[in-house]
Amino acid sequence: MARRGYNAWLERLLVLILCLILTFNITSAQLQYSIPEELTVGAVVGNIAKDLGLDTSALNARGFRIVSGSTEPLFQLNNNGILHLNRKIDREEVCERISTCIIKIKTVLENPLEVHYVAIEVLDVNDHSPTFSENETHLEISESALPGARFQLQGAHDPDSDMYSIQLYKLSQNDHFRLEVKDRGEDGKIPVLYLHKPLDKETARSHRLLLTAVDGGKPAKSGTLRIIVHVLDVNDNMPVFAKDSYAAVLKENSPIGTTIMQVNATDLDDGLNGEVVYSLGNNVNNKLRKLFEVDANTGEIIVKALIDFEAKDKYEIDIKASDKGSVPLATEKSVVITIVDLNDNAPEIEVTSFSSAIPEDSKPGTTVALISVTDNDSGLNGKVICYISEDVPFTLTPSLQDNMYSIVTKSLLDREHQSKYDGTITCKDAGEQPLSSHRTISVTVSDVNDNSPEFSTNPYNFYVIENNVAGASLFSVSAYDYDEGDNALISYNILRNGNENQKITSFLNINSENGDILALKSFDFETLKTFQFRVVATDSGTPLLSSNVTVNVFILDQNDNAPVILYPVSSNGSAEGVEEIPRNVNAGHLVTKVRAYDADIGYNGWLLFSLQEVTDHSLFGLDRYTGRIRTLRSFTETDEAEHKLVILVKDNGNVSLSATATVIVKVVEPKEAFAAADVKSATNDEEDNNVTFYLMITLGSVSTLFLISIIVLIAMQCSKSTDYTSKYLQETNYDGTLCHSIQYRSGDKRYMLVGPRMSVGSTIVPGSHANTLMLPDRRTPGEVRKITLSQSSSGMNAGDR
Repeated sequence: MARRGYNAWLERLLVLILCLILTFNITSAQLQYSIPEELTVGAVVGNIAKDLGLDTSALNARGFRIVSGSTEPLFQLNNNGILHLNRKIDREEVCERISTCIIKIKTVLENPLEVHYVAIEVLDVNDHSPTFSENETHLEISESALPGARFQLQGAHDPDSDMYSIQLYKLSQNDHFRLEVKDRGEDGKIPVLYLHKPLDKETARSHRLLLTAVDGGKPAKSGTLRIIVHVLDVNDNMPVFAKDSYAAVLKENSPIGTTIMQVNATDLDDGLNGEVVYSLGNNVNNKLRKLFEVDANTGEIIVKALIDFEAKDKYEIDIKASDKGSVPLATEKSVVITIVDLNDNAPEIEVTSFSSAIPEDSKPGTTVALISVTDNDSGLNGKVICYISEDVPFTLTPSLQDNMYSIVTKSLLDREHQSKYDGTITCKDAGEQPLSSHRTISVTVSDVNDNSPEFSTNPYNFYVIENNVAGASLFSVSAYDYDEGDNALISYNILRNGNENQKITSFLNINSENGDILALKSFDFETLKTFQFRVVATDSGTPLLSSNVTVNVFILDQNDNAPVILYPVSSNGSAEGVEEIPRNVNAGHLVTKVRAYDADIGYNGWLLFSLQEVTDHSLFGLDRYTGRIRTLRSFTETDEAEHKLVILVKDNGNVSLSATATVIVKVVEPKEAFAAADVKSATNDEEDNNVTFYLMITLGSVSTLFLISIIVLIAMQCSKSTDYTSKYLQETNYDGTLCHSIQYRSGDKRYMLVGPRMSVGSTIVPGSHANTLMLPDRRTPGEVRKITLSQSSSGMNAGDR
């Protein structure tokens, strides 16, 4: 089954191919004809239809034609398929320099499409004669020419193909000349005339010859050239100079055009052979030709360019005298020119060895540079004296060789004082009109690590608000080094020497490159109020130099502690209490006193009391500063027996923190009140004693720390300014209530340390010193006082202070 299927498919493919061949039949054939060139227009080239076996009756219907380009075709087809010449063909024009000339054309028939290629060979005809570019030529040959001398002639031209081109040259019969022919391949044959017998002008002044070029046609064609040879006379006398030797003296830098001297020569010949012209000798080089020239008619030697004695002090020039004969004769004579020196060259200063940088610790006498001085003049004009400018720490020392000097240091150098010197060296010759020159050399003083880093401030005082972000930069120290490069590259580190501050400095880190100091933990003012450490700045020079600075850090308080109720406090720890009072008490009776404590200081620790909730506002009053609760009036029979008071205790921070205390006041009959009062009195006395003890310890600690801070601050200001004076003044702007103030003066500024209460009109300046007040100074306009909140005793109600 597979075999039969394959055969059926193959049959269908063959049928399809046959149909395509019948539908679109394309054939091609090749014909070739030969015709001679210059055939007349209309001549029959060949019968293409007959040679191809085409049906002539169907040629028109099938569009039998020649496929040609845009130019006029060389051939044409008629209706019978005969190929005719459409225009005359010149083989030399169509196929120049081609041995076989074949023209190819393409003919086309349609329905079905047939393409036939026809090649027509154009045969050459000897239709050109050899021609010379001119009919006559003239040659001038001296009678002294020797036999065998050759003179190349111009060849003839024939555009026909090789067999019809020039085949030979012939020379007319004569006694003195013969003809040679050189074959140059594609360039053709070249005729050469050579002398067979010497010429004699007295016998024949000229000779007439005829050169004939013959091609290869049958019959042959030819062309001729007339040659006229003129015999020239012989010049047999040379010019003779008037002197056997010539010498002259010339000053250097003589103006261009100056006549140095004149030479003279004569010739015994007559006419042109006896006329003498002058020129520089053949052996005079181009350099001398740029400096000197000779007048051709007079023999004057003239300066052509500036003459420099230093380039050369003597010149020897060959002067040639020639006659004007057809074959000129010449003779040469040497002229010696001596150059006289002038002082026209300034000394030239050359630095032969130079250290552009010299260490600042170089000792006096250290060599900086070696210089050599040259003056191209001679004698005194070339003697030189040199010196260096006085404003540099260098001097010139002459060496053992002439005109050699050493530049050496004459004093100690300090790069930090001056890092670069520009020294001017002056050299002057000893000529009658002295010439001088100057040379400036720049000497850089290279750095030596002789300066330790210096801090911009010593000591540093920084104020940091407590609860800082751990890992954030707190402040930075900065040092500078007067050295440069690695000697001024400073690295910072914290000095950790194992003392009591070791525990604190272990939580500090410093950026060794820029001195930024960051804390690895947050600070708590209530735990740590101030600390001190040292920072060491070390340069990168050799040897390493370093310095250190003391850094004092003051922790500033934040309102981060809420008030703590000390009284009343119940047995379970809540801020609640019960007070019993007799019903017969008068107005102003002290019911109780709410006691509170705030670990913060200043405004953050200043507590105010207010009644947040009360059953009868007309019955009880609260002192906002002391926390005392008093009756406002006497009790009546209609008043309730139990009253609830909620007291709000609030500090004065920017964001206030608060706490509440609840007091239950029970109104009892007088007898009951006396009995309860006896029991309560004993309890209150014990509690008051404990509270008082704790308050005394707290006040003592805070006051001690405050005094230490004041002493440290005053000491730092004293070390910081020599003009420091400490004058404590009473400040009238503060009322003395719930605050204390100390003023001191440093230089042209006044400082104030105050407690929590400020006068009206004060302004807190934001920044790292968040507790600094800026007040207008009443002493002088524009002067500003810094008011620093003191680290006073821990906040508590005013009555307990």
